[in-house]
Amino acid sequence: MIPFFVQIKCNLGKSYQVANELADAEIASEIYSTAGDFDLLVKFYVEQGTDIGHFVNEKVQTIPGIVDTRTIITFKAF
Repeated sequence: MIPFFVQIKCNLGKSYQVANELADAEIASEIYSTAGDFDLLVKFYVEQGTDIGHFVNEKVQTIPGIVDTRTIITFKAF
């Protein structure tokens, strides 16, 4: 499995709704609310060979209430 993170910026007042949609879809491993430029930090795992760009585009960015995303690809966990 390949881990990666997505920072999500939500419409005002929609962070909890977006977090609940992600949880209900059962596609995220962990979902955190954050302070700063983005509202949520979400950890995902995909199978080896999965196109992460397509996954984010089709499964994440289509959730109502999301304004912007930033994908963070990781290399090694210590």
